[in-house]
Amino acid sequence: MRRLLDGTPMDDLAIRRLREFEDAALRMDPKGYWLAFSGGKDSVVILDLAKRAGVRFEAVYNLTTVDPPELVYFIRTFPEVRTSRPAETMWQLIRRNGIPPRRNARYCCKVLKERGGTGRLVITGVRWAESNRRAKRQMSEACYQDKTKRYLHPIIDWPTSAVWEYIRERELRYCSLYDEGFRRVGCVLCPMTRDTQKHIARWPKIAAAWERAVKATYDPSKVDFPDAEAYWRWWLDRRASAADFNDYVLFEDDPAMTDEATLAEDGH
Repeated sequence: MRRLLDGTPMDDLAIRRLREFEDAALRMDPKGYWLAFSGGKDSVVILDLAKRAGVRFEAVYNLTTVDPPELVYFIRTFPEVRTSRPAETMWQLIRRNGIPPRRNARYCCKVLKERGGTGRLVITGVRWAESNRRAKRQMSEACYQDKTKRYLHPIIDWPTSAVWEYIRERELRYCSLYDEGFRRVGCVLCPMTRDTQKHIARWPKIAAAWERAVKATYDPSKVDFPDAEAYWRWWLDRRASAADFNDYVLFEDDPAMTDEATLAEDGH
C-alpha cells in the first residue's frame, strides 16, 4: 500500500482514524458506527478497513430502486450488510414532486440515498479526488441536514489509484460493472452521470421506466417544450450542457484532480 511522506501506509492511517473515533461513535449509539455501504469501490474499501480496525459498526445499504441490477446482486453477497428499503420508489417520488430530479433539484438523494444514520457517526467513502466540491469536505464533519448525525470519511485523502491498489493488494471483490468500463456504479440515469447513452443501452427497461416517469410530469403550462417527447429529450440532454462543472462531476471522479496512473487504469 502506498505511503505518506512520513512513511505511514495510507491504510494504517485510515484504520487509526476509525479506532480514534470509535468512542465517539459508541457514545452516540451502542451499536457503534453506521457504515454507509453503496456497493461501489470506495464502500468495499471502507468495509474492509472497518473489519481490520476491529471497530463496532452496522453496515447498511440504502436501496434506491434505480440501482443497476448487477450492483444489487453484488451487495447481496455481503451477509453483514443490511438492506434498507425506502418508503417510496423513485417513480412514486417523482409523481409526488411533480418534476423529475435534475442537477439543481436532486431531491432523490436526500430521500433515497442519504436516509438513515440519524443520531449516529456515519462512515462514508467520500474522497477529495472525486470532485472540486468534495475537495472542500472535512474528514470529520456534521451533517447540515440532520444535526444529530455526523460523518467520518476515513479515506478522504486517497486518490482513486490508491483505492484500486488497496482492492488489488487485499484481493477484495468488487462490482463487475467496473470491468465493463463504468467509473461509477450509482443510480441508472442519475442526473449527474455523463454516461447517458451507455446507461440506456445497458439497462433499457430502467431507461424506459425513467422515460414514462419523466413524460408523466410534462405540463405545458409550466415548461416551455412543445410536447412530452421534447421534454424527455431535454431531460436526457441537459447533462451535455452543464454550466457548473463542480456540480457536474459531483458523482464522477474529477479528471482534473486525478493522477496519471488513475487515468490510465480507468481507460483514459
